[in-house]
Amino acid sequence: MYDDASFYTFMPSAAPQEDKQTTPKHKRRQSLLKQPNEDSQANERTLDVIGEASADARHNAAPPKATLSRRAQSYSDFHDAAKTVLDRDVSPEKGKGNGSYEDIKDDLEFMDWYDGLENDLLDASHEEYTDYRKKLDLYSSHLDPLLSDTTTTLDLLTSLSDSFKSVEAQTTTFQKQCEGLTQEQKRLTQLADEITQNLKYYSFLEPVTRRLNAPGAGSLVRSQEFSSMLARLDECLEYMAAHPEHREASTYRSRYRLLMTRGLTLIRVNFINGLKDISSGVMKRIAERQLNDTTMSALLYAKFRVGASELKEVAQEIRKRTIRAPGADAGGESEYLGLMNDLYANYSATRGKLIIPWITKKIRDVAVAPSTSKELVPFARNSISYMREMCSYEYDLWREWFEGEDGLYDFLESACEPLYDELRPRIIHENEILKLCELCTLLQTRYMHDQDDDEPLAANELDFSVLIQPALEDAQTRLVFRTQAILRDEIERYKPKPDVLDYPACNRKVSLSGTKNQRSTTSGRKVSNAEPTTPMPKTPMIVEGGDSLDGQWGFDTQAAFQGWYPTLKKAIWLLSRIYRLVNSTVFDDLAHQIVHQTTLSLHHASTLITTNRTPADGHLFLIKHLLILKQQIVAFDIEYVVTPDINIDFSGVTNTFYELRERGGFFDPRNLWKRMGGNLLPKVVENMLDAKVELDGRLRGVITDFTTGPADRITNPINETATAKKGFEPLKAVNQAKVIAEKEVQLLRKKLDEYLDDRRTKETLVSAVQDLVVQRYETFYEGQMREKKGESGSRRASKKGKGREDEVWDVDMFEEWAGGVFRVGKVLGREEEDDDGFSDRGSGTVSF
Repeated sequence: MYDDASFYTFMPSAAPQEDKQTTPKHKRRQSLLKQPNEDSQANERTLDVIGEASADARHNAAPPKATLSRRAQSYSDFHDAAKTVLDRDVSPEKGKGNGSYEDIKDDLEFMDWYDGLENDLLDASHEEYTDYRKKLDLYSSHLDPLLSDTTTTLDLLTSLSDSFKSVEAQTTTFQKQCEGLTQEQKRLTQLADEITQNLKYYSFLEPVTRRLNAPGAGSLVRSQEFSSMLARLDECLEYMAAHPEHREASTYRSRYRLLMTRGLTLIRVNFINGLKDISSGVMKRIAERQLNDTTMSALLYAKFRVGASELKEVAQEIRKRTIRAPGADAGGESEYLGLMNDLYANYSATRGKLIIPWITKKIRDVAVAPSTSKELVPFARNSISYMREMCSYEYDLWREWFEGEDGLYDFLESACEPLYDELRPRIIHENEILKLCELCTLLQTRYMHDQDDDEPLAANELDFSVLIQPALEDAQTRLVFRTQAILRDEIERYKPKPDVLDYPACNRKVSLSGTKNQRSTTSGRKVSNAEPTTPMPKTPMIVEGGDSLDGQWGFDTQAAFQGWYPTLKKAIWLLSRIYRLVNSTVFDDLAHQIVHQTTLSLHHASTLITTNRTPADGHLFLIKHLLILKQQIVAFDIEYVVTPDINIDFSGVTNTFYELRERGGFFDPRNLWKRMGGNLLPKVVENMLDAKVELDGRLRGVITDFTTGPADRITNPINETATAKKGFEPLKAVNQAKVIAEKEVQLLRKKLDEYLDDRRTKETLVSAVQDLVVQRYETFYEGQMREKKGESGSRRASKKGKGREDEVWDVDMFEEWAGGVFRVGKVLGREEEDDDGFSDRGSGTVSF
């Protein structure tokens, strides 16, 4: 068992360590006779100890008695324990020996003593081995029980191991059973929790019913507990809506909805009562005495701000339930919206009773003030500014009572009724179009929000444009009505006087006036007759101010308008007045009507001038004014969209019945049936009206008519009628046409100078006459060539050069001659063309 070598060398020797180092271990001892005397006593003591040890060894042959000593955990502990036992067993025998040397009395005793001493010496010489053997015996006697105990212990441990394996198997089985039971417990616990969780949405019905139907339930409205109860009702309603498969979900849902309505109704009643309490206190203070503006403002606003925050929280419980859920139908209305509207209505009615009389009084004070009693625009400016301030105060107070702006602008519109009641009659009775225009400008620039502005209104900012929009619409409606009245009375029904139609005398008056003005401003510089005498505007004009036509035009408007026909002046003035003051669609419609009626008026005047003077005067009058009209309407951004003017024509119906009555078959169904497919049914007539197309068409037609007159007179000797006569002489006719052309061109230019100032326009018209003359000469020449070819196919006119005097000029030669006579473009220098600074299109001229 103890294989380690340290077991045999662990026991210390009998002698001290330092003696073992100085004395050899196996050195033979000296004889007792040779030992010195001083060692005899020590040897004697040694012999006594050896004797005692031998006696103890024999006496203690049996195993030592059991003690309560601690079991040895190591070899050193075991050695100390054995030594302790041996020392205790040997100690009682100390003092027992064979006696001392002084006790010997005779030889016999000496021999006995010597024999004993010799044995003792022998034993002493074997003391180390004897002790070692005793220790071995002692260890053997001690280890044998240990080995037996160890074997028994191992057997016991083996049985315990087997028992442990059996217990482990049973424990594993038990653990599996426990895990199964635990899982079942969790399932049952989860099921119980789910049942409890689901059951709480049903069990909440009874307590909440008792709470809401109990007397004095309205006193709990402003508490946090009431809000929590409504939140629980929301959860229950959502649960019932999410689980319609439950047996009584629909029943509980309807009952919870009734309870929610009951709770929100309590909130409405509490809110209205609180609002009435505040209002009654304020009205009582107002009725007691006369109050100044400061005290009145404090009562109307400071008192209402005291309990606003608390009532706002209460009203928010209704408002947040009126907001449609994200998954709800887009067109569905919240079922609690009516309760919230009741709050808005009660608040509006309560505030209206307090502030509307005050606003009415202030508006009337403004209306009777000397500066605003008779003037529309000053009254509108002062009263609207006051209403804007009041609406701002009411807006801020509303935000303290409610969240959001639902119902706010309806209340503010009702508060603005005194303003509307006072302003609307003034607008309706206003006949001056300039004041209406000024009012529209005031409202649009100061109070209306610009739709084209990229910066939107702030989240908590009043949009006053919504409130002032009715007043603006009234002003615009009245402005459109007055515009239509002026269009009807001063343009459509205008009857010119003889002096107005005295053309070209009117142009000469303008020319003399313009020349006089120019001479006064050019420091005596001579003005050529070829220069334009009337300061005609070459860019579109918009009247910006003034009741008369002499607004801020940027030049002498009196001189500019003197040459214009009155209806044209009025048309441009109307367009400039209403431009950007009414809706763009309305303006486009009015502009079409104005341009159309102005065109008809100018055409009628042209007809009268043609009757009184010459066709050329009528044509040039119309050309001049149509060009001015076309030039001026460019500035107004008119959308030229063709709009159908739909009318129903009943003339066929009346004619049919008249014929039936005359023929005597009025009551005959067969006659009615025969006429059914004809004119019995009324007709829908669509007159497509586009002012721009109409203007261009009339301008093109009158230019064609004007150019045809001089061309007819020049080509009269060579026209088809003249060539068809017998004895027609082509060369003589051509020469006669040349003479007429030279005279006619001079008359043409003189007539153009009387009506037109723009040189490009005049040259364009002269060029048109020249082209028409050349075109007719070409027709004449081709006819002559065909006749000559029929008579003799040998003679042909020369293509280039002057040709023979007895021959008719060819087209190229005549065109070259016509260019020298008409001199198109030669009267206008290149320098002057560049200085003019505008193109033909920009000046309103027409190219052919």
